Amino acid sequence: MELKTLETWLWDAACAIRGPVDAPKFKDYILPLVFLKRLSDVFDDEIDELRQRLGPGALFLAERDHKSVRFFIPEPARWETIRKRRKDLGQHLTDAVRAVARENPRLQGVIDMVDFNATAAGQRIVPDDNLAQLIEVLSRQRLGLLDVEPDILGRAYEYLLRKFAEGQGQSAGEFYTPREVAILMARLLEPQPGMAVYDPTCGSGGLIIKCHLRLLETHGTIQNGRRILPNQFKQLRLFGQEINPATYAMACMNAVIHDLDAAIRIGDTMRQPAFRDDAGRLQTFDLVVANPMWNQNFPTEVYENDTYERFGLGIPPASSADWGWLQHMNASLKEDGRMAVVLDTGAVSRGSGNQSSNRERDIRKAFVERDLIEAVILLPENLFYNTTAPGIILVINKAKVHKGEILLINASQQFAKGRPKNYLADEHIERIADVYHGWRAEEGLSAIIAVEEAARNDYNLSPSRYVASNNKEEILPLEEAMVLLAEAEEERAAADRELEAVLAQLGLGSWRHGRE
Repeated sequence: MELKTLETWLWDAACAIRGPVDAPKFKDYILPLVFLKRLSDVFDDEIDELRQRLGPGALFLAERDHKSVRFFIPEPARWETIRKRRKDLGQHLTDAVRAVARENPRLQGVIDMVDFNATAAGQRIVPDDNLAQLIEVLSRQRLGLLDVEPDILGRAYEYLLRKFAEGQGQSAGEFYTPREVAILMARLLEPQPGMAVYDPTCGSGGLIIKCHLRLLETHGTIQNGRRILPNQFKQLRLFGQEINPATYAMACMNAVIHDLDAAIRIGDTMRQPAFRDDAGRLQTFDLVVANPMWNQNFPTEVYENDTYERFGLGIPPASSADWGWLQHMNASLKEDGRMAVVLDTGAVSRGSGNQSSNRERDIRKAFVERDLIEAVILLPENLFYNTTAPGIILVINKAKVHKGEILLINASQQFAKGRPKNYLADEHIERIADVYHGWRAEEGLSAIIAVEEAARNDYNLSPSRYVASNNKEEILPLEEAMVLLAEAEEERAAADRELEAVLAQLGLGSWRHGRE
């Protein structure tokens, strides 16, 4: 299916339920049905294959031995049955997805998350007539093994988010990484067969799946129209944790469509990491790839009371968890592990140049002094769905080849203009990856600095500080200004508490009374 065909198809699907459902919620109804249709079409394909080999008893065999197919789809959940249904369609769909989950334990809590018969204020949220229109639209496209590439669900999610839910990202507890940024991150890490890849904030699973797709590009072969990994190469072992139940379900669906046996867990990674060894220590991985929510708020007690030895390089401020996430991921890396993480630009500059102590700058200093930071890539503005601010990709490498050096790439001008969002074209991805792997300083694009130079600049690692780009003046994004303000308030409150303690020891009472 071509991208334009996909977008037109999804637009028509959204129009079928427009009115009863708010635009940001379109994906919550459309994507599970796309997933169900994919399962049903693949089931039909597999029954046809069995029929060619075994004759007319293929369906009877599958009903008796569910292991003969990827996922067994009971008759009420098969697409042609659903399409013929007219009465009580919402209840039938709800029963159908629950039946699929019962027959396939791996899909429990994944496909059965939506109640298509749900009501609000005594009325159906999506009436049967609208559901019937949606079913008819989705029936226009076949989603079998040879009909579409496995990345259809990720592309559908991206389109629906971009088209109808823009600006809802963080406020809805979601953070979707644009497809081309995910591809760039996979290009930077270049996963090899058998590696363990982990995303502690995996969202819909796009980042770890892009690592899988990159491995197929570099080591795969084409067989029966599909790219597969030859038997001599081991698949990646994929691990992810996600806190939002609906997004967790999306990640599981994404893995299933790609025929991946990924270990996806639901839960709060910062407070309760899901992947631990037999001794209760953090499990470690070859690669970590992530896009955590930028400047997330966690009480400092979360770090101070940590039992997994993650925050030995410093306690982050409550106003921004960026360096908390980086320390968790660093603790989750093997001794020769690497990671690529998307953060806001302030993560590599906040606190530098301050006369007083700054928690983020001090943690950044510790990372630099331990020679963990390999590269920082400044991305263009207006790439991400929930902000126009640029981001950065921070690359950590525990086994750096170029020891004592940091590569800084100012890719702020490497983009194509889009509506409503900018994007990285293939040539931009290729150029950035080529500079990184070639470890080159290129005028107007990249610079290589020694860690001593980073120290002289008070550990400010913003690429724009070292690589000029068309003499464009830097403007502080509003989100960044708010974080700086919150940090200043946090530091002021801490200073107030220290002063109160000193005055109490001297028996001078509270200094606040003189101000009131």
